[in-house]
Amino acid sequence: MVSPFVLVLCLTLLLLFFFNHKHRTIKKSPPRPPGPRGLPIIGNLHQLDNSVLFLQLRQFSKIYGPLFSLQFGLRPAIVVSSAKIAKEVLKTNDLVFSDRPNLPSQQKLCYKGYDMVFQPYNDSWREIRKICVVHILSNKRVSTFASTRKFEVKQMIKKISEQASSSVVTNLSELLISLSSTIICRIAFGRRYEDEGTEKSKFHDMLNEFQALLATFFVSDYIPFTGWIDKLTGLNARLDKNFKEMDQFYQDVIDEHMDPNRQKPEEEDIVDVLLRLKKQDTLSIDLTTNHIKGILMELLVAATDTTAATVVWAMTALIKNPRVMKKLQEEVRNFGGGIKKFLDEEDVQEFPYLKVVIKETLRLHLPAPLLVPRQSNENCLIDGYHILAKTMVYVNAWAIHRDPQIWKDPEEFYPERFLDSSINFQGLDFELIPFGAGRRMCPGSAMALASVELILANLMYSFDWELPHGLVKEDIDTEILPGITQHKKHPLCLYARCVNTT
Repeated sequence: MVSPFVLVLCLTLLLLFFFNHKHRTIKKSPPRPPGPRGLPIIGNLHQLDNSVLFLQLRQFSKIYGPLFSLQFGLRPAIVVSSAKIAKEVLKTNDLVFSDRPNLPSQQKLCYKGYDMVFQPYNDSWREIRKICVVHILSNKRVSTFASTRKFEVKQMIKKISEQASSSVVTNLSELLISLSSTIICRIAFGRRYEDEGTEKSKFHDMLNEFQALLATFFVSDYIPFTGWIDKLTGLNARLDKNFKEMDQFYQDVIDEHMDPNRQKPEEEDIVDVLLRLKKQDTLSIDLTTNHIKGILMELLVAATDTTAATVVWAMTALIKNPRVMKKLQEEVRNFGGGIKKFLDEEDVQEFPYLKVVIKETLRLHLPAPLLVPRQSNENCLIDGYHILAKTMVYVNAWAIHRDPQIWKDPEEFYPERFLDSSINFQGLDFELIPFGAGRRMCPGSAMALASVELILANLMYSFDWELPHGLVKEDIDTEILPGITQHKKHPLCLYARCVNTT
């Protein structure tokens, strides 16, 4: 008879064998992406500088790889710094990463989900995006504003010509911000603020404060129970004040358009379009006044800053690369025998070198270095790593555009790299994503490029450009200002010499 001890021993060995075998056959769950160690509660927030975040994130990627993790307070985050992984996130798993993080400060400024950029991924967002793509930002709609762009660019050329005849230096940074805001105001609101004195100043002050707040770090966005800190520092008061001012501005614009005595323009502006859609009531959602304000807000902020910044960076690159500038000037000036006084948008389509100069500008100096953050709506695998639901996703487009594994001499401004290349920025080539990709791709590329191409072509056509006396091209810096848009830190000031004038 077998003793109880032997039976217990055999049973123990059998159980050990079973559990050991099970442990060996079950695969380990995929790891989380690597990343710098953080502190309790605040995570990695103490290690980050919001003013140069994209530069810091690129340095982290050199240590931890093209996909790494961070902890923004209580919010987990990952950072993507390669085209391969960007494709996984923005295309292969686009639906998983189609949401936006719910940051209270952004929600306050952007009408709590009534806008397009920061609204969660839902039926309302899809309808708002459809409105923007079909009725506001389509090629057909963009072309209807060609006369507005032409008039305002000609006014700028005239102003530069006057400065050139008086040998006055031209502050291109200031001039281009004024031009781009005037164009978008006329397109969106049907009016300009350029000649309205204190009203113009108030308008630009509100807009600058809005943009500054979007780029400001609110502790309560990442650690919910610390709202008292933002209140104590005065950030909440600034947020409330700016929102009320901007909201009143949009309301005044809407009221003006609804005035039965208002003289209707020949072409509808964007407020007219939105009010007409609201009145027709044929959409799948109830288009409210807040929806209209949210759309106007994003058009105003996105179009003003990015257009001006892109042209300033293009002119900066050209003045630092005389060979490229000369080649571009020859292309635009040889068109039609050089007898025209002004280049129209139809003319601009005949300039392949102009287009690659702009493409190279958007590669090297894209206006938004970090794409607007997304958020995962479920657990998933990216590049073999486990990504939890509700994880914020930052795509560092600036790092991708300067990746030496993709681009030869990535820090060099060399437009010729695109002459025999099929790479474009329509969201299919993840090496070049200034407008993003996938469902959340910016739909405003046609409107942005229409202005950028027209402005740059005529700056090259009408003037020769020289540095202020005593400066050489190496003195022109490429430092940037803090903010969501990559503006040149120091204004670009050049002398213009007239070649063709209006």
